Amino acid sequence: MLKRLTIFIIIIILAINPAKSLEHPLTPTLTQEQIDLINEISQYNSDIKTMVGKFLQIDSSGARTEGTFYLDRPDKIRFRYAPPSREEIISIGRGFYVIDRREETKFAYPQDQIPLRIFLNEKINLLDANITEVTASEDYIAITIVDETQIGTVKVALIFEIETKDLVQWVLTEPSGAQLTFSLYDVQKNLIIPKAYFYIPAQYGAKRK
Repeated sequence: MLKRLTIFIIIIILAINPAKSLEHPLTPTLTQEQIDLINEISQYNSDIKTMVGKFLQIDSSGARTEGTFYLDRPDKIRFRYAPPSREEIISIGRGFYVIDRREETKFAYPQDQIPLRIFLNEKINLLDANITEVTASEDYIAITIVDETQIGTVKVALIFEIETKDLVQWVLTEPSGAQLTFSLYDVQKNLIIPKAYFYIPAQYGAKRK
């Protein structure tokens, strides 16, 4: 389960924040209309201070994983997998923790090693990412980003609804070629989220990789 959650963290990192610089970025020539729209998407998402919603994750084999997420910017985010799983991913500004409430264990990732911290800050700028392709239909725009990660070169297509500027889905392509689709739904914005939702029990023991 820890391996699946580790990959899940990489997916979230890539899906909602600028990627690290590649040695040879494949930046396409963007039109002014595309630049303006991407800037609008970045600004819109920067203005969202809290979000609550559900997620659906589907891998190449068709396996489905569902759960609920909570975002309180800056610095706080929580992904809670649906039962029977008791695993969660939580950030409270001092690191990202994969926790298991059944086993009462936690595994920490340093905050400065998780690019997701950029999305938790006050401002998002997608134009700082390594964009390799931008395509659009009447209702949606897909922004494809390439990043170098610890598991190799990863590609993700971020899909936003043009009218609302909301992130609705992304498709991750791993170095092996396997794909994973992640969708958000029933999202509510700027709600008051109790501080207890981002609590990590101090008594939980450290879990090894």
